Amino acid sequence: MEPPAAKRSRGCPAGPEERDAGAGAARGRGRPEALLDLSAKRVAESWAFEQFHLSGNIREPGGPGEPERLYHVSISFDRCKITSVSCGCDNRDLFYCAHVVALSLYRIRHARQVELRLPISETLSQMNRDQLQKFVQYLISAHHTEVLPTAQRLADEILLLGSEINLVHGALWVCVVLSPHCKPEERAGWLQLLSRWDKLDVCPLEEGNYSFDSSSLQPTVAPSPELLQKGSTCITNTEGWVGHPLDPIGCLCRALLEACRLEEETLTLYSDTSPEKRKVAYQHVPVPGSPGESYLVLALEVALLGLGQQRALPEGLYAQDKVVRNEEQLLALLEEVELDERLVQVLRKQAGLLLEGGPFSGFGEVLFRESVPMHTCARYLFTALLPHDPDLAYRLALRAMRLPVLETAFPAGEPHPNPLDSIMSNRFPRWFILGHLETRQCELASTMLTAAKGDPKWLHAVLGSIQQNIHSPALLFKLAQDACKTATPVSAPPDTTLLGIALELGLQVMRMTLNVMTWRRREMVRWLVSCATEIGPQALINIMQNWYSLFTPVEAATIVAVTGTTQATLLRLQLDTSRREELWACARTLALQCAMKDPQNCALPALTLCEKNHSAFEAAYQIVLDAAAGGLGHAHLFTVARYMEHRGLPLRAYKLATLALAQLSIAFNQDSHPAVNDVLWACSLSHSLGRHELSAIVPLIIRSIHCAPMLSDILRRWTLSAPGLGPLGARRAAKPLGADRAPLCQLLDAAVTAYITTSHSRLTHISPRHYGDFIEFLGKARETFLLAPDGHLQFAQFLENLKQTYKGKKKLMLLVRERFG
Repeated sequence: MEPPAAKRSRGCPAGPEERDAGAGAARGRGRPEALLDLSAKRVAESWAFEQFHLSGNIREPGGPGEPERLYHVSISFDRCKITSVSCGCDNRDLFYCAHVVALSLYRIRHARQVELRLPISETLSQMNRDQLQKFVQYLISAHHTEVLPTAQRLADEILLLGSEINLVHGALWVCVVLSPHCKPEERAGWLQLLSRWDKLDVCPLEEGNYSFDSSSLQPTVAPSPELLQKGSTCITNTEGWVGHPLDPIGCLCRALLEACRLEEETLTLYSDTSPEKRKVAYQHVPVPGSPGESYLVLALEVALLGLGQQRALPEGLYAQDKVVRNEEQLLALLEEVELDERLVQVLRKQAGLLLEGGPFSGFGEVLFRESVPMHTCARYLFTALLPHDPDLAYRLALRAMRLPVLETAFPAGEPHPNPLDSIMSNRFPRWFILGHLETRQCELASTMLTAAKGDPKWLHAVLGSIQQNIHSPALLFKLAQDACKTATPVSAPPDTTLLGIALELGLQVMRMTLNVMTWRRREMVRWLVSCATEIGPQALINIMQNWYSLFTPVEAATIVAVTGTTQATLLRLQLDTSRREELWACARTLALQCAMKDPQNCALPALTLCEKNHSAFEAAYQIVLDAAAGGLGHAHLFTVARYMEHRGLPLRAYKLATLALAQLSIAFNQDSHPAVNDVLWACSLSHSLGRHELSAIVPLIIRSIHCAPMLSDILRRWTLSAPGLGPLGARRAAKPLGADRAPLCQLLDAAVTAYITTSHSRLTHISPRHYGDFIEFLGKARETFLLAPDGHLQFAQFLENLKQTYKGKKKLMLLVRERFG
């Protein structure tokens, strides 16, 4: 019987019998079960060319006094059988080493934790020239001693014209199937073999996303009248020609164009070796047996037929990505062709057929919900047709602006559930490239807006299409920015119609994102004010008067009103005195309305905007007072109070400070409370105003503050100088207030009581490591006690009470006696 380990050498981690056999065979060589628990911080699985590949790092604990070891393991397997293994331990014998078994067990038991990657061939096909060059250079640099000779040999062969490696192009089996030298019986054999592989359960499909219900992805029943009325239709091409694995349209188009290339042209159709795009010289080569027909015309017709075909978006991320890349490759070929009169006529004919093609055309009047959008193709057709037939170009591009999968989900002008995120993975899990498609839609719209500059008819038609078909606020905002930039060239007067369209798009973005606060909102609001300024003062006044449907109160008060009335804006508008005052009045009205809706965040900006107008300033101040009674927080009240003092209104500042103190509560242990500095400032303000204001604020201090150090600090500050001494030094003869006289005696009693209460509270749960801090606290308490005439007696009685109450804390009481007697 064949040994279990030998059997494992030709199998892959599949059946339970094999797993147990492999583990049992290697268990005596390093305990793979133990290694499994310590293995694979990162395990990667990929399909490299023809074989599967599994690699990972295995950590093995060392012996006593030895460090742990890290082994890199690599396993290749093909068609359910392991073909080769590699391990850093170099244990090569009849059995697999324990590290190989541990990695295999990890893959079997934790399959979902192993990252599944694309075949490397698929990854390479997605890279452009710069990325491929960087990939090769980094690969050689990382393994230069191993791969440099092979890389140099392959490079020499590639650069040698006529070498064997240059006889093939391109995902190789496609080249074999399409080879003109392949015999019919060989081609039939290949087809049979491919069909057999496709039916194997262990063979991965070309594409697929198996977590979704396939029944919901089928096209509707015939990318009936009732369906037509609802704006949907059936689709006959579930597998499109563009994006097909065999790329039939691309192959046929390249073959036809190759026949039309001039002999002196050496640039290949299959790769772009030139960093700059340039036209390639083609000529009309007649088709034998078809008078008046040329291969160049056929190439253009074939490409447009494939690109304009209505077809369903395939399943899977990479199949969808292939559709996009095939479209771009075809269009890149067409852009190389210099359009003559004959080809322009072909374009016009094909564009008309696409518009009238019904369900077979992606430009038809009614589309299947999950049809591939035509944005990229339409952008090429629009640019090519515009100089020759503008009406047809706009009709075609406006028809292509649709994105049916979103039209059936959101009515015109309504945003996504998450407006600034263009990829709605929750609602459309199959549309992995939705963000890319929306970007292409935006590019088509931007191209039309730029081309329509100076033509109000088409500008408004494009605007209507944008508002109906684009649902992403981020892309609408980009369109608005592009339109504004195009409308305001540096060396020419602005296009007022295009500027108005930019403003309208910006207003739509504001309405769509009003209730979605993101970091981009501030940028959008600032830009909108700038765009309105470019149009004129009336546009600026309009957005101020209608702010409630566009902005939040904070945005309106802090950005719109402020930016709209800066000196730079006023100079830009070049207003006379009456118009300037009209703009200021509008900004003040806006600020007052915002302060009433959101006094916490808008009261201070409103006061700042209104300070040059007495009646408006009084109205803003009254809003603050009303809001204080309605729950305006002490932090905001202190902020506005400081503003009032800075503006030379100390009595109003004092009023607001007392309102803030009435809402404040600082506990006995909150000596680092955020409002400490505000309280000390309010006390300093009341002291500077006079004895009357100081007497009125003392009860508020006592009621709001229970922190003994804060009370003693305030008391000490008030005893250093007489109340009412302003900054100019008036009333210098006045004497400082005594702590034992009204109104400070009340504050002194409160401070003493706070020290006594706090001491008992701290002693209840004190630990030996806090004894030193408590002794320092008693020292500060004694300073406050001594401010009273009989303070030394009160402090002595207080200490005696502590000694009797907490005599069990002998070490602490010993420290108290050593310090205070």
